[in-house]
Amino acid sequence: MSANRKGDRRERELVNDLDEAGFAVMRAPASGSATERELPDVLAGDGETFYAIEAKSSAGDPIYLTGEEVEALLFFARNFGAKARIAVRFDREDWYFFHPGDLYTTDAGSYRVKKETALADGTDFPEFVGETEKVTLAEVGDGGGDDPDATDPETEERRAILEAVRDGHMPVADALDVL
Repeated sequence: MSANRKGDRRERELVNDLDEAGFAVMRAPASGSATERELPDVLAGDGETFYAIEAKSSAGDPIYLTGEEVEALLFFARNFGAKARIAVRFDREDWYFFHPGDLYTTDAGSYRVKKETALADGTDFPEFVGETEKVTLAEVGDGGGDDPDATDPETEERRAILEAVRDGHMPVADALDVL
């Protein structure tokens, strides 16, 4: 399958996933080639928040975006009143979302997302659509109970798993299975 056909299929998957999550969504027809205007790959909104999304996928190699692609996305999003997001998907993984400003910038002015970075730092699909929320180690440790010295065994187990991921002793995928 050609890279363009695979990219188109991935964009359609993202559109369908966002639609199923309750977003009004559309894929820009032949974004980047059918018009002289630079358009994002996907426009999505839930009535309160609107996104202009540039979608990229890869079998496993790092994903690169040119400086021009990112600048065009930011320009469109600003003028449209949307939030600019880069959506990346690696084979056998879900979609992960980044603000363009959070991406690694190469010396040549390109932007790069590695698979490890997406899994560790990206906003996953459930969080992006508002189904879940990220919890930090500090928040897990807070507990929220009346007795600050009381320790909940379940909380302690979660903390140990998250610390193992943070310290590189457990892959994120394994931690998700355990949690």
